[in-house]
Amino acid sequence: MNISLVIPAFNEEESLSELCSWIDKVLVDHKLTYEVILIDDGSSDTTWKVYSDLAKTNPNLKGIRFNRNYGKSAALNNGFAKAQGEVVVTMDADLQDSPEELPDLYKMITKDGYDLVSGWKKKRFDPLSKTIPTKLYNWATRKMTGIYLHDFNCGLKAYKNEVVKSVEVYGEMHRYIPILAKRAGFDSIGEKVVQHQSRKYGSTKFGLERFINGPLDLLSITFVSKFGRRPMHLFGSFGMLMFVFGFLTSLYIGGEKLYYLSQKVPARLVADNPWFYIALVCMILGTQLFLAGFLGELVSRNNPERNNYKVREEF
Repeated sequence: MNISLVIPAFNEEESLSELCSWIDKVLVDHKLTYEVILIDDGSSDTTWKVYSDLAKTNPNLKGIRFNRNYGKSAALNNGFAKAQGEVVVTMDADLQDSPEELPDLYKMITKDGYDLVSGWKKKRFDPLSKTIPTKLYNWATRKMTGIYLHDFNCGLKAYKNEVVKSVEVYGEMHRYIPILAKRAGFDSIGEKVVQHQSRKYGSTKFGLERFINGPLDLLSITFVSKFGRRPMHLFGSFGMLMFVFGFLTSLYIGGEKLYYLSQKVPARLVADNPWFYIALVCMILGTQLFLAGFLGELVSRNNPERNNYKVREEF
């Protein structure tokens, strides 16, 4: 099978018929075999019924129905597990992603040798309240991860099948699949300018909380990628620096006090010096950070998958 399409859907009953017929026309015209795996993420409308009726006349349509709304990451993770195609493509069900892009994405994976190709909606049909925060978010992600994509949040992406089988998408990590893929050793990441269409039916399913959850997830995945197997390198380093700074500062304050006393010069109480409290706080925080790193090491070393490394090939 050439392509597996993984499509999360939440209350998209109006768009499914048009989307499925559009996908079928494009891929049949290009002589590409395919399957569509739609994940109904706890829809409260007739999304599942509409899709089930479509599947009766098209054997390429497969579906997963969640009991409640778990989120896009959970939907993609389940779809990835089920995908059998040589190339796995993710896209949204709201018709804002064009199936016309599928043949070129397939070619970039199979012919050009990319592990992952991310879409870039260079010209968007979204309000400024969405585009401006998105630009800032993409800039910050590029700087923090070293992956220079213009549109991390674009739902239209293509992967080698082995890539999606090597990553676990959880929480709201669907925005950061390229980072997860690079962490798993798939660093041939490309980008393609794709057509973005204005929403035809319904309304967006993402609220203002994405502007809070997105940066938090970015910090989380950056930490896990760099220090997940060696937490002491982060916490221990900061803890040691803070403790040493506090200790040297308190040593200086104490030495200064003793010097003044030896010279019979009036000196203020150590407890009246604000630097004494700064030094004390630094030593306490340094100790706590060091202990956090130590506990992190204990957890990491007891992880049964601590030495489970991804092997691409061997002989």
